[in-house]
Amino acid sequence: MLLNPTILWLLAGAILCFLELLVPTAFVEFMMGLSAFVVAGVSLLIPSVSLQVALWMIFSVASIFAFRRLLPHRTVATIADAKEAETLTEILPGQPGRVLYEGNSWRAQCEDQDSMIAAQEKVIVVRREGNTLFVLPENLLHSSVYPPNQNQLK
Repeated sequence: MLLNPTILWLLAGAILCFLELLVPTAFVEFMMGLSAFVVAGVSLLIPSVSLQVALWMIFSVASIFAFRRLLPHRTVATIADAKEAETLTEILPGQPGRVLYEGNSWRAQCEDQDSMIAAQEKVIVVRREGNTLFVLPENLLHSSVYPPNQNQLK
């Protein structure tokens, strides 16, 4: 018989592993393909097709959960470090304005709700919420982070 269960499981495993190359699914199809290869070996000992299908599902789910922790964790693209931008409009206390950041105009608010930022001023992007950047004036940030050197005061 040409299409016995072992050959079908080997064929299914090969197709699933090949599909992982075409459509990356974080190794889900690959793990299902490897599980099909394991079940192909088991099918030589256990002739029941329904038991083979149940074993394939158990092996697939178990291998996906077991190997999931080995994959790198995906993170949402965020602003990694504070970056420089320039205000296009003034940003009034508690009100939004516009900044030029990475060549695009963004909605922006001052991180300090009591401060105002003038137009055409350099700012540092502190964080992002949705499509709104929260910024601080560059001069405010540098003066509070780096106090004047005593030698410079003389």
